[in-house]
Amino acid sequence: MPRLLLLSHTTGYQLRAFNDAAERLGVELVFATDRCHRLDDPWQDRAIAVRFHDVAASLRAIVDRARRTPVNGVIAVGDRPVVLAACAAEALELPWHDPEGALASTDKRRARRTFAAAGLPSPAFQLHHLGDLLHAGPDRLRRAVPGFPLVLKPLGLSGSRGVIRANDLDDCQAAIWRIRGLLARPDIRSARAGLEDEILIEEYIDGDEFALEGVLTYGALQTFAIFDKPDPLVGPFFEETIYTTPSRLNDERQLAIAETVRAGATALGLLHGPVHAEMRVTRDGRIYLLEIAARPIGGLCSRVLRFDEGRSLEEVLIRHALAQDITHVARESEGAAVMMIPIPRRGVFRGVSGEDAARAVPGVTDVRITAKPDQLLEQLPEAGSYLGFIFARGASAAGAEASVRAAHAKLQFEIAREIGVLSRA
Repeated sequence: MPRLLLLSHTTGYQLRAFNDAAERLGVELVFATDRCHRLDDPWQDRAIAVRFHDVAASLRAIVDRARRTPVNGVIAVGDRPVVLAACAAEALELPWHDPEGALASTDKRRARRTFAAAGLPSPAFQLHHLGDLLHAGPDRLRRAVPGFPLVLKPLGLSGSRGVIRANDLDDCQAAIWRIRGLLARPDIRSARAGLEDEILIEEYIDGDEFALEGVLTYGALQTFAIFDKPDPLVGPFFEETIYTTPSRLNDERQLAIAETVRAGATALGLLHGPVHAEMRVTRDGRIYLLEIAARPIGGLCSRVLRFDEGRSLEEVLIRHALAQDITHVARESEGAAVMMIPIPRRGVFRGVSGEDAARAVPGVTDVRITAKPDQLLEQLPEAGSYLGFIFARGASAAGAEASVRAAHAKLQFEIAREIGVLSRA
């Protein structure tokens, strides 16, 4: 039975999906997760205990296990595991992304410089240490930014967390202090272990956002889907809500996006494995890469993709990681949409009603509420999760989008204020 090394946080939504896919394919998964290394197999999954910020020690643990239990491929879920996965693949002489490329994909600063050096459209940007900006006066701050409007992005966070648009100096100063509060939180400190408090400040690009999901095979890009993001993402915060596919863009524009992603991946040094890219397209057709991640689409969103013969994205990626030919695999042709259910206000989650009505909306294939009772909910830029996900399919992407919006309108979320006063959303 072939074995696949899968690196992930213990809380990743996709672990179960990969496990189910592996069982269908007759593949054994060997997990490497950031579980507690002081307890003996607390999750009963025989996972290798790793720390993603301690690559050297974690790599030794992975290589030691691989000597006793050889693996045939590597894959990573989430941003932080990708660097360790690349180092593990190199040490085990397995195909995957280059370690330097994986590192560049997780470093907003390095990615910006790399894209610009490769001649790809890139916003003007500057990098500053948070401490240098906190007490900068107006004149000094004005010299420290590329102009307004701009976007501030703390390094080491993902999913639009901490990303804030500023239209003037007052907005900029407020954003800096808000980011300071976010980075000072114990949970964020732990997740960003080993990273400095640095902020990328870059020019705001006015355009529509899209995403590409695909895989690289020794540098050749195979596009699974290009997603439209129909809700405008203009700030001050950038909460993604809906992905739809197939894209409304014409074939020429879609090919241009794919070629830009391939060029950006090559420039970063990404070679072999999944890629999830985000980009903005301006009215005049310029394509600005926001990021290329060396991993698949996050959370439960992968369920929006379904391939011929009913294959899941996880099945396709497992086969690719095991060096099986997937060039003939294609996404089904019908329209699909996923809504990442937004959090309407800060508070304590108490429950939800209307799920049956939401599931009964024509075209809706699933409603998954992932928020837990008594969980503290936060909005962006502090938020690190969603209330859940709504999935739909239809004859067109527009039809699937209409279905997820209609289903969302059926849901009533009960959220308690932190002082105990209940409200409904």
